[in-house]
Amino acid sequence: MNTVKTVRELRAAVARARSEGKRIGFVPTMGNLHSGHAALVTKAAQRADFVVASIFVNPLQFGANEDLDKYPRTLAADQERLLQAGCNLLFAPTVDEMYPDGMSVQTRVSVPQLSEGLCGASRPGHFEGVATVVTKLFNMVQPDLAVFGEKDFQQLAVIRAMVRDLNMPIQVIGEPTVRAEDGLALSSRNGYLTPEQRATAPALYRTLQHIAAAIGRGQRDFAALVAEGQAQLTAAGFRPDYLEVRHAVSLRPAMFDDRDLVVIAAAYLGNTRLIDNLYLHVEEKTA
Repeated sequence: MNTVKTVRELRAAVARARSEGKRIGFVPTMGNLHSGHAALVTKAAQRADFVVASIFVNPLQFGANEDLDKYPRTLAADQERLLQAGCNLLFAPTVDEMYPDGMSVQTRVSVPQLSEGLCGASRPGHFEGVATVVTKLFNMVQPDLAVFGEKDFQQLAVIRAMVRDLNMPIQVIGEPTVRAEDGLALSSRNGYLTPEQRATAPALYRTLQHIAAAIGRGQRDFAALVAEGQAQLTAAGFRPDYLEVRHAVSLRPAMFDDRDLVVIAAAYLGNTRLIDNLYLHVEEKTA
């Protein structure tokens, strides 16, 4: 696996692979990789002949009081994990390479509606930063397909809409959330949890499971289910940011007759913000 740091080197390597008739897969990351990221690369390697991964901690998607400066940079370990997962090329640019004229004058990409609410309400400007950097990376790599984790459910919806609306010839593939044995969704931010918080953290997923099971049994009072879930999270020691039942495609609030739903949440344990979701398809009952 080669590592390059400039767009020029990246494009030359991808052009060589494409000249050999290879299908290009892409996995963008911010590094500090875990088994969830490895699963994305493995999926890309199954669907493509040449896999490019990127590691770039994107300042444009971090808010003023977020953890940009302390976000872990673990390049050597990440390179080994990518190699083992089947990556062929790593693009690890600097901020100056990605934003040579500075971020204040950078053209922005905005995806309305899907970017609003949920994490978009808690992190103003976050999805604009995500959409902008992913657009830039897509233009740099020009992949045939790109793989994203379903744990970041709203992000995946935003990227799908962006690709569709801007007519990008890229297949976007969602990879199911990888979880620890106790159900906690793998995340780079799990490393911020104390041992006591780590023991509590799986309660977030259990709450989503509880709500999904109730919906599966026919309950449709989503507000009551959410209120009960928020109480459960608070009692467990979380500070809920949001907990909602949404339509799984449009992300609008769920309605009685919706069949494809997502129970989606963000909650703090101490200073660590965890996100998770659970998709469910509700079968229509026949008489």
